[in-house]
Amino acid sequence: MWGRGVVGVLFCLVGAVWIAQGTNVLHGSSMSGHGQWTAIGGGMLAVGLALLAWAWRVGKSPAA
Repeated sequence: MWGRGVVGVLFCLVGAVWIAQGTNVLHGSSMSGHGQWTAIGGGMLAVGLALLAWAWRVGKSPAA
């Protein structure tokens, strides 16, 4: 459960940075201003949120 949560947080952070670079909010990289990184970052963010939801759901289920 903790592993999914940690990986989910990392995916969310990386996805947010890639979205910021793709939309040219965060400068200083060859990725800046390229829309493909916005889409890739959005995918990473979605996967990270799914992992966090999965970890949260598993953590709330009663132990068998």
